[in-house]
Amino acid sequence: MKIKPVLEINKKPFKKIFGLMPNGESVFLYELVNKKGMKLKVINFGATITELKIPLKNGKKVDVVLGFDSLDSYLKSFELKSAPYFGATIGRFAGRINNGTFVLKDTKIVLDKNNNGNSHHGGNTGFSQAIWYLKNRTNAENPSITFTYFSPSGESKYPGDLTVDLTYTLSEENELIVEYKATTAQDTIINLTHHSYFNLDGHSSTIVDQELRVNSNQFLETTIENIPTGSILETENTQFDFLTPKKVPSKIDTTFVLGEKDQFAASLFNANTNLKMTVFTNQPGLHIYVGGNCFNRIKGKEIADYHPLSGICFETQNYPDAPNHKHFPSAVLKKGDEYSHKTIYKFQNQ
Repeated sequence: MKIKPVLEINKKPFKKIFGLMPNGESVFLYELVNKKGMKLKVINFGATITELKIPLKNGKKVDVVLGFDSLDSYLKSFELKSAPYFGATIGRFAGRINNGTFVLKDTKIVLDKNNNGNSHHGGNTGFSQAIWYLKNRTNAENPSITFTYFSPSGESKYPGDLTVDLTYTLSEENELIVEYKATTAQDTIINLTHHSYFNLDGHSSTIVDQELRVNSNQFLETTIENIPTGSILETENTQFDFLTPKKVPSKIDTTFVLGEKDQFAASLFNANTNLKMTVFTNQPGLHIYVGGNCFNRIKGKEIADYHPLSGICFETQNYPDAPNHKHFPSAVLKKGDEYSHKTIYKFQNQ
């Protein structure tokens, strides 16, 4: 049973119709702006960020995320041979689950298989294609908006009724703060993440000359299908050593093991704009992905031609396939407990 929309408080013209779903349900576009001019636009289809504009010292603003101008383009992007998930919320489980199966409390669970016989990013219709409902918003010093989604037991074959609240906040330090809270009526698994593709030179540019740094000396070994083997390898003397800044690789699809939660996880720097983004999280892993593509079938915002080097994802999360590896951090959410995930994308114009 879906949760009905919560009545909006403090009504102001901060939203507009973005489009209609095939069943006629309205999708809305919401906007937040902080006092420094940082602007966020998000739609309640997939709780998806469509625009994130960062003010620069020269008075200009740069849109640092990829996205589409219409709901129809977002819907069509899920029909591509490899959906890019531009700006979407990923759940119930981000990343791949081997063979789409896992065991929970001695019961074998078989999920929807949507990626070479595996389950990926929640299955055929994960949270990224769901309609989220507005729960709350504030125009206080740090403007924020909260969406909620109710995922019934059995959706995409996952057990347990799950209720998720997602809050986006723009701080006065030009941070995008993403917070998830979730509870379940029955033991289940959960692993949520945000899937924006970032480009600090603007969404219609390329990331090839931007510098990537990852505060990790370990990564997950994977099979050719990108399923974790269970081994955790050292980054030293490998292509995955980003402890010192390097140019963004032309292709990467790798989970890094994070250490102290109060330290930064990764950073991206663009010399053209002198803009830096630093990522902080309380999650044990950071999955970095380059390669999202529209395959020349769908135009991006402002008729942009998106290609595999248009943006880079920083997916803060638990490890992929965690339910099938006992030595990985647990992905089980028990009845009565609360899932709590916080990630900060901090922007500085140096």
